[in-house]
Amino acid sequence: MKRILVTSAAIAVLAACTANDTTTSLDAETETSTAPADAAAGLDEATEAASLEDYALIDRAAIFGNPEKTQGRISPDGEYVSWIAPVDGVMNIWVAPASDPDAAEPITNDTYRGLRSHFWAPSSKYVYYTQDKGGDENFHVYASNVETGEVRDLTPVEDGVRALIQGVSRETPGKVLIGLNDRNPQLFDLYLVDVATGEMELAAENPGYAGWLIDNSLTPRFGLVQTPDGGASIVDMEGNELTSIPAEDFLTTNPIGFNGSNDAFYAVDSRGRDTAALVKIDADDGSVEVIAEDDKADISDALLHPTTYEPMAYASEYLRSEWEALTDDAAEDLAFLDSELEGDFQVLATTDDLSRMVVYSESAVAPGVYYVYDRGAKTLTEMFETRPDLAEAPLQPMYPVEIEARDGLTLVSYLTLPPGSDADGDGRPEEPVPMVLNVHGGPWARDSYGYNSWHQWLANRGYGVLSVNYRGSTGFGKEFLNAAVGEFAGKMHDDLIDSVSWAVEEGIADPDETAIAGGSYGGYATLIGVTFTPDTFACGVDIVGPSSLVTLVESFPEYWKPFMEGTWYKFVGDPSVPEEREDMLSRSAISRVDDISVPLLIGQGENDPRVTKLESDQLVETMKEKGLPVTYVNFPDEGHGFARPENRLAFYSVMEGFLSECLGGRHETYGTAFEGSTIQVLAGAEYVDGLEAAVAAMPADEPEAAETDAE
Repeated sequence: MKRILVTSAAIAVLAACTANDTTTSLDAETETSTAPADAAAGLDEATEAASLEDYALIDRAAIFGNPEKTQGRISPDGEYVSWIAPVDGVMNIWVAPASDPDAAEPITNDTYRGLRSHFWAPSSKYVYYTQDKGGDENFHVYASNVETGEVRDLTPVEDGVRALIQGVSRETPGKVLIGLNDRNPQLFDLYLVDVATGEMELAAENPGYAGWLIDNSLTPRFGLVQTPDGGASIVDMEGNELTSIPAEDFLTTNPIGFNGSNDAFYAVDSRGRDTAALVKIDADDGSVEVIAEDDKADISDALLHPTTYEPMAYASEYLRSEWEALTDDAAEDLAFLDSELEGDFQVLATTDDLSRMVVYSESAVAPGVYYVYDRGAKTLTEMFETRPDLAEAPLQPMYPVEIEARDGLTLVSYLTLPPGSDADGDGRPEEPVPMVLNVHGGPWARDSYGYNSWHQWLANRGYGVLSVNYRGSTGFGKEFLNAAVGEFAGKMHDDLIDSVSWAVEEGIADPDETAIAGGSYGGYATLIGVTFTPDTFACGVDIVGPSSLVTLVESFPEYWKPFMEGTWYKFVGDPSVPEEREDMLSRSAISRVDDISVPLLIGQGENDPRVTKLESDQLVETMKEKGLPVTYVNFPDEGHGFARPENRLAFYSVMEGFLSECLGGRHETYGTAFEGSTIQVLAGAEYVDGLEAAVAAMPADEPEAAETDAE
């Protein structure tokens, strides 16, 4: 099976504020939980009655440090297995014979930032990955030779150019199709690269396409062109329209890839329905065949055959992700895995002959475990645990809940409670607890059930944690997503306030001890929370969040411009239009700074290309001028989130101390949390107990921001 994670092409390029950038994916295992499950069940065994002090304080490093191993994969020919694991504390790719995993050796030598993902070439001779410098998101594409360990930069381009892998093919296994915006910063031309020699040739110059649709022979077949109304046309190489995507469907309709004969392509498609279905679109006439659909949620994932590309199974996710088989063989596999694994699972990689699969399993109270599934023998062999240090930790169950917004929309949400607070296991504490409202980024993303580093960390410190899929979140149909148009700092924020009110009414949250925190859009929501509704929250934590929608949109990277009509201009506004600019400012925290009355912690990556440092600088400067309490932490070697574990541990040590003062929870001492970090406390160290002393104790020779040595 070939696994295809279904996400909109527009989202992939334009999600300025993805949740995963600042929380889960940078803090812990990055695979997405997907599995057949009873959405109302699977809630782990109730915690026995006890006080919080009876439970061990989990070491921050066990949660936010590097996993022991992650990203387990198997080569297409089945000869090798691979994963990402530290080399001298920096995440690198390791490869081993499938018959002898203990003989693994690293085949990359990144020495600073660490690698976050990888995948196998169809030939099984190379492993591909991408890397940027300091979080600037101007990625290069690399290939590592499995036998020799030689690493080649396939895109040795000048600074400021971004590279994207556009396709690989079994028909031309030694080639990679790469997109580069070297000619025009807004558009990606296509280059065919010989992996063995590095030779690059222009395959197609981009005539104005926002995105490409490539077939299985690495031939560009169609382009995506944004229309003035925020929709899109899918056109062939002569500019003839095959089909159109209305504006209301732009973020919920997305081509996936071609079938084996290259005469049709698969897509998730919300046209003519609310939730996005899995469909096949004829490449000649644009006719649509529906393969699978779900009335409650979009199709979120699909398993395609590794050589024929025919769909074998699909998933949709409402409260929990649920898999459905499309073939008898897939039904047998899913049934076996469901019977053998206690947690949610997903198939991540397979051999070309489908004899073996790499399966990832997790639950809310157990970080991920990777297995090799032998389909013929019906056996599961453990590859590794991602975080074995958490095996005995007092991790807490996560409860999926549905919260009704004031206008009747249902908000799928997830709640985790402190250990010892829920004696009868009914998902409600015996008495209200301090709570952190953890707002996901995007906004075109979603929170899901499963192991969540923030939930476990904050619950262990004594806080309830509530994550809410406010309107505009993805996965719940286009009506729910489009309900966010024009509602930044409006109904989107009302959803968060309604969720806090629900938690108070249910006896979950102490109304005087509730904080709001999040990254990117979650950071924006935090700033709106402490300015528009200052009496609701006791404090806020903003990580790479925009303080002004005007300067946010004006500073977006050039390669986002082809998608702006269907995304930011549609949902927020165009700052070049005077009346829209005025409205955008009115929905920005920078215009309401005088209303801030609670402590605020801000975390920023200096190289962030999505939410630039200007967003934090201008807010902090205004707050300082007005004498308002703000603590400002910057990392000169980070971008949109904190990729280096040293920086994560440093920031979360500050955040932990900040929340302890605000909400009264327990906290781990700073200790060596700043060791190896480039942390800069640019303002307000005096507002967090112990922070000034921790900064003063930093060695004078702490590392400067460095360029990544990916080779």
